Amino acid sequence: MNTDHLVRGGAALERITHRKTRIGLVAGGLGAYWPQFPGLLDELQRCASVVRDRFSGWDCEVIDAGFVSDPQDAAAAAEKLRKADCDLVVVYLTTYLTSSMVLPIAQRAHAPVLLIDMQPTEAMDHASFDTGKWLAYCGQCPLPEVANVFRRSGVPFRSVSGHLNDTNAWNRIERWIRAADVRGTLRHARHGLMGHLYPGMLDVSTDLTLVSSQFGSHVEVLEVDDLRVRVAEVEKEQVDERVELARQVFTFAESVNEEDLRWGAQVSVGLDRLVEDFQLDTLAYYHRGLGGELHERLGAGMILGASLLTARGIPVAGEYELRTSLAMLIADRIGAGGSFTELQALNFTDGVVEMGHDGPAHLAISAADPLLRGLGVYHGKRGWGVSVEFDVKHGAVTTFGIGQEADGTYTVIVSEGEVVPGPLLEIGNTTSRVDFGCDPGEWTDAWSASGIGHHWSLAVGHRARDLKAVADLLGLPFINVRV
Repeated sequence: MNTDHLVRGGAALERITHRKTRIGLVAGGLGAYWPQFPGLLDELQRCASVVRDRFSGWDCEVIDAGFVSDPQDAAAAAEKLRKADCDLVVVYLTTYLTSSMVLPIAQRAHAPVLLIDMQPTEAMDHASFDTGKWLAYCGQCPLPEVANVFRRSGVPFRSVSGHLNDTNAWNRIERWIRAADVRGTLRHARHGLMGHLYPGMLDVSTDLTLVSSQFGSHVEVLEVDDLRVRVAEVEKEQVDERVELARQVFTFAESVNEEDLRWGAQVSVGLDRLVEDFQLDTLAYYHRGLGGELHERLGAGMILGASLLTARGIPVAGEYELRTSLAMLIADRIGAGGSFTELQALNFTDGVVEMGHDGPAHLAISAADPLLRGLGVYHGKRGWGVSVEFDVKHGAVTTFGIGQEADGTYTVIVSEGEVVPGPLLEIGNTTSRVDFGCDPGEWTDAWSASGIGHHWSLAVGHRARDLKAVADLLGLPFINVRV
């Protein structure tokens, strides 16, 4: 679902390859019809091949369990899908079939189920249709039956009704495919957590067991020394190459110090090795350090490499923000970028909320070539080095974070707005002016009351419906903040 590379200033940043979304597909109809209406099965199988080809065109791995005509066929299809470890199972209701043919698939496949009924065209030609031709258009007929049985059996489901040339229906289906991609990514993801909690940030504290139990992910607890040994092994030629890449990707402010730049480049190469060695899909980090010792210098040198990794599909978040690095990964996988963000100020004159963060940023969603700025201090923490400065692409955006309730349940929290142009701080932070169509203070109150922490992901596009689908497949509550 994402672009293969990001081009900035003529430099191509190749995205890191992720596991393909695994979609199980089974189509079916009532076998009693086949001898009664010659040609009907051929027409329905043709329609099923259209759906299969459409899924394959979305760069999915399609596990085709075939066309089922009776409960025995359905049982065999269910077993094939069970072994395939699918991220989503799509059941194509091509014509009427009994619910007994569908329930075993949903029960045994151990994956979320999407029911679709996509008739061949927009409408029947009533004057020329006989019963056989009509039956190719009645895939919606069994939907209430199957839905009723699923509800009574405690099987969650979702459905899309339409026709094979229905753009709206295909867009809805694609939304579920993107959500399945997120589910699959999280089920197989490895999240790095390096350093320690920023002292006093109780909202950031994350129970690692809950990440595994609610998302299926693995959290790899790392030492700063895991990075230190890899940075020490970086050779001069590799530093030179990374500095050159930085010059192509970023516009440099006059404040960039050559020594800090080269150190950031060296840390960047070491970070790449860390990600490769531990097979990480995300990284959250923080280390305070004392007196300018090496570990503190490593923390201060992270931003360049972390931003480059984020742009390539490996989100990196500062301040030990594991839940936000997860949100950034989800946003990236639905093609929305996702940059590390917090509140900065409210502008009541212009009616906007100013938000952003120092540290790693998602270069792919910058409004222009990002700026690299040299800093003498990071607010609230010791440090120095280079930092990234830009505003997110102007237009539709979605704030998106993962909240947590008192019982430990994670929640998907979103709010849609618009990034608008205007004056920005020039202090080495990402900063965006977001108009939520209401008083900035009222939005801030509502957003804060949702259960969000003080960090989140800023994603491009209005993505509430996409993220609602993600929450559905993950079995998490969904909160859309609207004032």
